[in-house]
Amino acid sequence: MLVSAKEMLEKAVEGHYAVGQFNINNLEWTKAILLTAQECNSPVILGVSEGAGKYMTGFKTVADMVKAMIDELKITVPVALHLDHGSYEGCQKCIEAGFSSIMFDGSHYPIEENVAKTKELVETCKKLGLSLEAEVGSIGGEEDGVIGQGECADPGECKQVADLGVDMLAAGIGNIHGKYPANWAGLSFETLDAIQQLTGKLPLVLHGGTGIPEDMIKKAIDLGVAKINVNTECQLSFADATRKYIEAGKDLEGKGFDPRKLLKPGTEAIMKTVKEKMELFGSVDRA
Repeated sequence: MLVSAKEMLEKAVEGHYAVGQFNINNLEWTKAILLTAQECNSPVILGVSEGAGKYMTGFKTVADMVKAMIDELKITVPVALHLDHGSYEGCQKCIEAGFSSIMFDGSHYPIEENVAKTKELVETCKKLGLSLEAEVGSIGGEEDGVIGQGECADPGECKQVADLGVDMLAAGIGNIHGKYPANWAGLSFETLDAIQQLTGKLPLVLHGGTGIPEDMIKKAIDLGVAKINVNTECQLSFADATRKYIEAGKDLEGKGFDPRKLLKPGTEAIMKTVKEKMELFGSVDRA
């Protein structure tokens, strides 16, 4: 069954590890991530952007698919189904669809409006037993039309939002979505430390987990990051394995064009990537 991300992230803070959020885009991705989490005995968060939800014909389709898959695959590790970078309207739709966790990205609003909208959603989520992620400061790059320059969050504003009772907080610390450029300055640990000092044991979220050096990932976890989002890296590994399969002419051998065969190498590549990340984040055998 689906669970709120609250308990798994509180355990991650206490245990000094992080739970991975891996975005899903279709049945193959969902199956790959769930099976890997079960194999690794790791809690997992399935992230769904508004664009991916629309691509999969709607949030209810996604929620029903995930719930059925958990049942059919006999998944016993904690699984949260989480809206990624949700608008206020998107949050409402996911609540109605049966998600167990949502993210409201109010970072593009003035802080007063971000606080007001987040406060309203906190009250709704508390009543329903859902976990809520909020965001302060922008995450660089672009995801589903949400564009950020990667500015560092103001620690004081982070405390304002944290005090509303959110279950996790995404704060911009120089991280970006997508591939990191060669001239990337790195994560601002000074900002992260200041935020952690003001927000205490509130689980912090690191978006843009693809391409961040391992030593930075580990240091971020030491400073309170308990949830790390990975999407681009799975996309890249899936595309690379699929490309090699086709370029080798495997799709022309026998019934290699059968989608179950055509998508298998990419699916296996996602499983490998997810397992590597779970090992790096320290969530293996933490279910």
